[in-house]
Amino acid sequence: MQDIMGVNDIAFPNLGLYLRNVPQGFTIFGFYISLYGVIIAIGVMAGIALAAHVARKTGQNPDDYWDFAIYGVIFGVIGARIYYVVFEWDSYKNNLLEIFRMRNGGLAIYGGVIAAFITLFVWCRIKKRNPREIGDTAMAGLLLGQIIGRWGNFTNREVFGKYTDGLLAMRIPLEAVRDRTDITEDIASHITEDINYIQVHPTFFYESALNLLLLAAILLYYRHKRFQGEICLMYLGGYGIIRFFVEGIRTDQLKLAGTSIAVSQVLGIVLFGLAVAADVGIRIHLRHNADRGTGGKVEDTPKTEKA
Repeated sequence: MQDIMGVNDIAFPNLGLYLRNVPQGFTIFGFYISLYGVIIAIGVMAGIALAAHVARKTGQNPDDYWDFAIYGVIFGVIGARIYYVVFEWDSYKNNLLEIFRMRNGGLAIYGGVIAAFITLFVWCRIKKRNPREIGDTAMAGLLLGQIIGRWGNFTNREVFGKYTDGLLAMRIPLEAVRDRTDITEDIASHITEDINYIQVHPTFFYESALNLLLLAAILLYYRHKRFQGEICLMYLGGYGIIRFFVEGIRTDQLKLAGTSIAVSQVLGIVLFGLAVAADVGIRIHLRHNADRGTGGKVEDTPKTEKA
């Protein structure tokens, strides 16, 4: 494995992989298009298509999910940007126009998820739909969008972790790193005069792979769910734990003001705790009703899957 890398190359030395000329974008008619944005768009469309498929399999109207997606995507992107800017305010306070330049990144998934859930409740209230049913159906699509979207961080050379020499260690040329402030002292200490790259944890891949496992679990469990909203709780609890783990390795953590505490780790633990507590509480409620011979509420009984 060579010590001097091309500026657009990415390597995984312990896997024997050397990828040459991995582009960050391309130009059409003089207009530069970032692969980050293209990959996010692919993730969004794939996610909506999966949600619509799940809706069709469970006897719902898939068009409802395309309709909801229009609002969910718009407000999700706005929420993701607001979340990022709030916790990186020092980078924007002297140049407010930078807030609107998102082609090179600067979106926080948690902000998008929070905004999407708020949009879900507002949309369901207007359409007179059950937000727990819609949410359960949409969760698989949301996860697929995240799984694909994380690869935008790969082409952007961002969202990496601490130094490692483990099996999945990734090398990125210094010149290609999007934000040099993400290079910690520990990472820098392993850079010698003979090399021009950093070697780090590919945390984008960790999150994408773990989300794929969570998606598989949700799809396998879907027909066995006990109540509407259970899949939402699985997502919130599962993603909370995944993000807590991944965030502990990342070097670009968004911190609580005046502290060294990573916002996403705190939020991850809170989401996991709330999801577990809500799941246990609802199951106790359903069992109590069953013991009394009343059964659960109609809205707590999921629809059966069509053959």
